[in-house]
Amino acid sequence: MKILRAAFVALLSLSLAQGASAQDITLTSYDGKVEVVGTLLGYDGEFYRVDTQFGELTIDGSGVTCDGPACPNLTDFVAEVRFSGSSVMAETLMPALVQGFAVQEGLSVSVSETAVTQREYTLHHPDRFAPLARFTFSVTGTSQGFADLAKGAADIVLAQREIRPDETKLNRDAGLGDLTQARRSRVLALDAIVPIVSDDNPIRQISPADLAKIFTGQNTNWSDLGGPDAPISLYLPKAGSGLTQAIEDLLLAPVDAPISADVTFHARNSDLVRAISGDPFAIGIASLAETGEARALPLTGGCGHTLSATRQSVKTEDYPLTAPMFIYLPQRRLPRLARQFLAYTQSGVAQMVIRQVGFVDQSPETIGMALQGERLVNAVSTGGTEVGLEELQRMIETLRPLSRLSLSFRFEPGSSRPDAQSRSNILHLAQVLESGRLDARQVTFVGFSDGDGAATSNTRIALQRAKTVRNAVLAAIETSIPASLEIAVEGFGEAMPMACDDTEWGRKVNRRVEVWIR
Repeated sequence: MKILRAAFVALLSLSLAQGASAQDITLTSYDGKVEVVGTLLGYDGEFYRVDTQFGELTIDGSGVTCDGPACPNLTDFVAEVRFSGSSVMAETLMPALVQGFAVQEGLSVSVSETAVTQREYTLHHPDRFAPLARFTFSVTGTSQGFADLAKGAADIVLAQREIRPDETKLNRDAGLGDLTQARRSRVLALDAIVPIVSDDNPIRQISPADLAKIFTGQNTNWSDLGGPDAPISLYLPKAGSGLTQAIEDLLLAPVDAPISADVTFHARNSDLVRAISGDPFAIGIASLAETGEARALPLTGGCGHTLSATRQSVKTEDYPLTAPMFIYLPQRRLPRLARQFLAYTQSGVAQMVIRQVGFVDQSPETIGMALQGERLVNAVSTGGTEVGLEELQRMIETLRPLSRLSLSFRFEPGSSRPDAQSRSNILHLAQVLESGRLDARQVTFVGFSDGDGAATSNTRIALQRAKTVRNAVLAAIETSIPASLEIAVEGFGEAMPMACDDTEWGRKVNRRVEVWIR
């Protein structure tokens, strides 16, 4: 008999049984001594979730029999999982991952359109008549995905941005736990927000500040940016989409102004790119994976740094407008096949699928010191005035025998708490270290800061951030790491800036912890 870790349920069974007439399921232990009566909330193939007058209980199905109209089919159980959210993820990323998972597991997939904005992927095993699982994807938008989760219309949210405070509260109030906690979300793939123009547009780079002024209607003519005397045509993805909301959060929030009324929104990214490619006086913002024939503009700051969106700069979060593609999971069990699918999405095979469909994968890569030339030039030319030659030499001597890993860690504004992508990176690095897949003898967490404040204080803050990330990674390891693996921390303050300190986005890019390995 295995009933909910089980003893206290026996004490409640008599009272529960008295309400049986108003309920739709009764679970009875094999010896008949314990009964749990309630409304079935879900069955994952192993455990029942039952709403009783004493609250929600989770009960091991191997120790009970089920009676009532809501009892599931135990012989031909079909795992039902409902995804809702980002259209790009629901239409492009997730179908590719489902197909890859099916190939790996020797399953076939049939696809049906159950509604205008809904597709159902049914997984079949060749030796079984009934399907194994149905994965339903609702193409709704990030905001609607969180709303669907809260009202019980979805099991997993697909999001192109971090969850917002009101959405966190909505789902916490619905009994789904705190979705901002590390294990309640994970990053499946990476994308970036990039400004795009026609090849005929003379502008070659743009600052985030100017970009924000353009899309809030403060700059309306190309002459404001040193270009021709011509009005600027504005294009964005459809209002309310995850990408447009990410633009609001990452780019427009610092200027505290709404999107200009002159913006033309496009429901399809291909239409947006086509409109911009044919108009030399247009500018838009699009996904890095879908720039098409348009030209992406690098971001620049007042001190001369430029940052382009490349696979490497997005993966390391050096590009400031990185847009992680999240899934958010409630605090409840999912069916076993769903858990297997989610584990597959973190595998090396899945990372290849992610790259094939145009997004940036999360497979750790190493970047040797010889490839850090531009960053080292920046360190010498625009590093803080208090950073002397001795400190630069110490940094070079420390990092010269190492290679940079493509996982970086950044922090929430005004906080020592890693941001959402970094929390996912912490779990990812912990798994890599735990599995031994990282061929390294030494792992060094290296902290950097912006140039605000005294250099000695910034070095101390950077070192403390490196220790914070190191401790979080080690705490996330569930078993152990090789005893021969050396873990170290270093802090170099403002010695190697990635961007100018004259803007908030530049300071945020500079406040980081990198991972270097030998």
